[in-house]
Amino acid sequence: MPLEIYKKLRDLALTEFSDIVENTEFIRSETGRPRKLRIYLIDGTFLDIWYSLQERHYSYHWERKDINGKLYRHDNAPHHRWLNIKTFPKHFHDGSDENLTESMLPEDPEKALSSFLTFCREKLSE
Repeated sequence: MPLEIYKKLRDLALTEFSDIVENTEFIRSETGRPRKLRIYLIDGTFLDIWYSLQERHYSYHWERKDINGKLYRHDNAPHHRWLNIKTFPKHFHDGSDENLTESMLPEDPEKALSSFLTFCREKLSE
């Protein structure tokens, strides 16, 4: 269940990354089902995590457009435009939707979040 994954990820973010994480919330659909986990960071930005267990797709999206116009997203949506990426369908949007690189994000959701929040921590300290 996505809710169980989201709860584990929320707990990890709040305990291991309390220096950069201010709060979290579950974003729910109209029917009340959890659609994604939103993690609020200390700079006023947010990180959205979305999982689709049926299709085995995911997205880790850090929205920074209001701060510096950037976004960072690891996802595995099989867009045919990204066939040239060695880790296809996994890919990383590095600063914008159009700047793509390989994604080395671990498959395990907790390891993936830890890796991505470590990246966020480094960016926030720049």
